[in-house]
Amino acid sequence: MDKEKLEVPEPSKRDVAHSITKAGLSAIPIVGGAAVELFQNVVQPPLEKRRVAWMAQVGEKLQELEEKGLNLETLQENEQFISAAMYASQLALRTHKEEKLSALRNAVANIATGQAPEEAMQHLFLNFVDSLTELHIQILKLFQSPTPPPNMSMGGLSSVLEYNMPEMRGRRDLYDQLWKDLYTRGLINTDGMHTTMSGNGLGQKRTTGMGDAFLRFISEPK
Repeated sequence: MDKEKLEVPEPSKRDVAHSITKAGLSAIPIVGGAAVELFQNVVQPPLEKRRVAWMAQVGEKLQELEEKGLNLETLQENEQFISAAMYASQLALRTHKEEKLSALRNAVANIATGQAPEEAMQHLFLNFVDSLTELHIQILKLFQSPTPPPNMSMGGLSSVLEYNMPEMRGRRDLYDQLWKDLYTRGLINTDGMHTTMSGNGLGQKRTTGMGDAFLRFISEPK
C-alpha cells in the first residue's frame, strides 16, 4: 500500500484562519425541542447567514494580516486571542449594524496584531461595542476632532453636533441621552452639551484618553 496515500494532509493557512473564526461561533448552542421549533424556523436561517458572513469577513481579515507577516499558526495557540475572538463572534451575531460589525472585526484584528490594550480593557471595549449604538460611535468620533459651524463665536456643543449630523437636528432628548451614555462610560470629558462657550472652545477635543483608546481599538490596524 502506498504510504503517501495514508498521510493526513496538513491544514492550510486558509483552514487555520477559518478555524480560528469558527471557534467562537461553535460555542453558541443551538436550542431544540418542539416548544421552540417555530422560533427556530423564523430565526435560525438568518442567524446562520450571519454566522457564515462573520466567519468569511474575519477569515479574510486574518488572511490579509497573514500576508503582512502575521503568523496564524502562532495565533491559533494564543489563548488570550482565542478567548477575545470567541467573545467578539458571539457579539457579532447580536447585531446587523455594519458599523458595529466593522468595529468588532477591527477589534479582533488589533488583538491579533498586538495593537490592543490589556485584556481587561479589551473585554470592556468589546462590551462597549455591544451596548452602544452606531450613533454613540459616530458622536464619539465627531468630538475627537470637532468642526464648529462656520462664523460661530459663541454656542454649545449641541450646535456642533447638529451642524455635523443634520439628522440629529431638533432631537435633543435623543442626543442628550447618547451624550450622557458616553460621559458615564468615561469616553468624553464634558458632562453636558448646552453650556455656552467660545468658538475656540467648540472646536476643542472632547474625548478622554479612554475614548481615544476605544476608537483606536475599533479602527483598522495600522
